[in-house]
Amino acid sequence: MIKKLILGIAIGCFAVSCSSDDDATVALSNLNVNLNGLENLGSDFVYEGWIIVNGSPVTTGTFTVDDAGTLSRTSFSVNTDQLASATAFVLSIEPAVDSDPAPAATKLLAGDFSGNTATVGLDPVTSNGNFDNASGVFFLRTPTDEMPGAANNGNDQYGVWYGNPGAPPTSGLNLPPLADGWKYEGWVVVDGTGPLTTGTFTTFGAVDEFNGFSGAENTVGPPIPGEDFFLNAPAGFTFPIDVRGRTVVISVEPSPDNSPAPFLLKPLVGTAGNDTAPATNDFNLNAASFPTGTIVR
Repeated sequence: MIKKLILGIAIGCFAVSCSSDDDATVALSNLNVNLNGLENLGSDFVYEGWIIVNGSPVTTGTFTVDDAGTLSRTSFSVNTDQLASATAFVLSIEPAVDSDPAPAATKLLAGDFSGNTATVGLDPVTSNGNFDNASGVFFLRTPTDEMPGAANNGNDQYGVWYGNPGAPPTSGLNLPPLADGWKYEGWVVVDGTGPLTTGTFTTFGAVDEFNGFSGAENTVGPPIPGEDFFLNAPAGFTFPIDVRGRTVVISVEPSPDNSPAPFLLKPLVGTAGNDTAPATNDFNLNAASFPTGTIVR
């Protein structure tokens, strides 16, 4: 009788245990991502997807992208109930080793769900507005190898500045303000060697964050972003660099930055002409550099 009682209790406990396990099982559904135009972030960073559920982010998992732009994963298993109630999808750039469970400030793409599909765009990159009407001008001038108040020394082909020439020069970039986690950066492309940075910036009417190539006579430079190319040439480059005929780029960079090379977002691209200041050169909108895609639940 005692043996039967013990056996009955054991069977009952097993039945309860199985029932509890069944109750704890979480239903999963697939979230499929179809994203174009992403780039390899290197070994230190990954992309991470998030769904917004009741106003809070819920991770959908991480993935990488190879040099051909191919995603390491395009389908992710997500809690069915959470996925069904999600209102939006967000893609961020995260450290590969990340102790913070929350999304980083570097949010690249986002879109609201309409039915089972979200079309993503660059809304989280800007704090106001978008890149639809981005434009700008730049000019060739070398103020940093001239003492303040001195006359032009006639070598203006070795510098580039983003704005309109004058005394002082003024901003000439029509770009939206960026959200936290992003900065603009200027570049001059030297064929056969690579891009040279002119520095990062977040405002258009002040000096930027870099003057490492500037001349020694006036290293502060004018109150707009730009750079002269006289000192501290990186390996493979020979200074001074004649900017005439070269491609000039304004990119949007993650901060912290995943690479010393330009990031995939390059809203403005132009070609420097043969004339130095007071002549200006136009930037053109480069929407082809913007990633696109859809998310399907």
